[in-house]
Amino acid sequence: MAGFIEKHGLWSNDQRRAADEIKARVKADGLKLFRMAWADPHGASRAKTVTVPAFLGALENGYNINVATTTLDASGARTFASFTRGGGMGLDEMTGSPNLILVPDPATFRVLPWEPQVGWILCDEYFISGVPFHFSPRRLLKNQIAALEQAGMRSLIGLEVEWYLLRLAEEHLTEEHVGRPGLKGHAIRTYPAEPGFSFHSETNMDLMHPLLAQIADALEKLGLPLRSIENEWGPGQVECTFAPKDALTAADNLVLFRTATRQLCRRNGYLATFMPRPALKGYYPSGWHLHQSLVDARSGDNLFTPRNGSALSPLGQHYLGGLMHHGIAATVLASPTINGYRRFRVNSLAPDRVAWGTDHRGVMLRVLAAAGDPASRIENRIGEPSANPYLYIASQLVTGRDGIANKRDPGQPETDPYTSQRPMLPKSLTDALHHFEKELLFAEQFGKVFVDYYAKIKRTELGRYETYLKDNNIDPAGEEPTAWEQDEYFDFF
Repeated sequence: MAGFIEKHGLWSNDQRRAADEIKARVKADGLKLFRMAWADPHGASRAKTVTVPAFLGALENGYNINVATTTLDASGARTFASFTRGGGMGLDEMTGSPNLILVPDPATFRVLPWEPQVGWILCDEYFISGVPFHFSPRRLLKNQIAALEQAGMRSLIGLEVEWYLLRLAEEHLTEEHVGRPGLKGHAIRTYPAEPGFSFHSETNMDLMHPLLAQIADALEKLGLPLRSIENEWGPGQVECTFAPKDALTAADNLVLFRTATRQLCRRNGYLATFMPRPALKGYYPSGWHLHQSLVDARSGDNLFTPRNGSALSPLGQHYLGGLMHHGIAATVLASPTINGYRRFRVNSLAPDRVAWGTDHRGVMLRVLAAAGDPASRIENRIGEPSANPYLYIASQLVTGRDGIANKRDPGQPETDPYTSQRPMLPKSLTDALHHFEKELLFAEQFGKVFVDYYAKIKRTELGRYETYLKDNNIDPAGEEPTAWEQDEYFDFF
């Protein structure tokens, strides 16, 4: 009798072959446990740990999980009325907080270097009917990749991610660190890992080297294409860059990179945070710069490479025009936290308006291209390091394809972006959500069901923040991150 995966035709021939190879490795490598992982709406890695028999069964029939991780916000606050008809979403299939079925993607299988008897694999979520789960971020990206492939193109994505390495100042958690649904406990206390504000200091970098070397070794063993580890601006601020990969692989790699880094740091008495702007004195904001290009699906030729005096090829210019045209509406998918909007300041190495320029670090969209250069690309500098990689990358493909389809003109490049007349980026998550919900393109490409769902989760988060501000008489226009943000994001991302 056909299993769930075969019955619904959920794997390609390549995936079936990879699954057979995994089965052979289980015994040969002496694997004992398996983490079946998936990305929640925030892009955080969730996982079920299963035994060998359960994992081998999952390679035939998938594995049941509760839908709850997608119906609660990041604090565990109930966002939807799950136990009413329609699950508070008007969807019969969401009634009663039902089970989903995790289907492993054999192409993502790894053995964890720090736990060599533990396998790790990313999964896709399905209803028991075999219908893909509406709210799976990975599915939304795969849909956009498929649309590109139909047009004979593939997306290449390079990752450039900033984060903070901090030394733990507390030996163990206490009751103050324990919250409740809808209220995070107090963030754990930390010490700086190095004094900071000495850009690319070799001496300061050496203070962090022993742990960073462990991380680099683990990433290599995991097959992640790490290119560099750099000492950035703030105390313990680090930037990791990765060689370009196809869009889905890049997004999968980002999920694994963040969770691997956090686990290795914590095991060594450190904390890694991808929170955009920690509420700690002198901690400069962190960003995630997304490098992107389109290539011909058959030849692999870069379709953004200019062939004359222009900044990009005509197709690249139109793609850039789409990113510009929809840049404000797409902001929430690149910067999805309340804390992230504290980055968008004048002369801050982060953009504050929708502008583009040639090799300029003050714009939102930095074009790095030259005639005949196969590495020609667009760098979007709006992202925060805690963004959901599937949604961030999908937003670029949606808006870039729209630019190509409608031959959108990006206008002239900016050389003084912080004084230009370009439209300003949203100044808050509230503003960003407003523009996102109004954008018909996202409702068309992601489905209005998803747009409404995502907005509801983020508005629940906003509501908790606004209650905190009111209860503590805090001015919402304040410049500095609040204790609420530190508790909410510091150890979650």
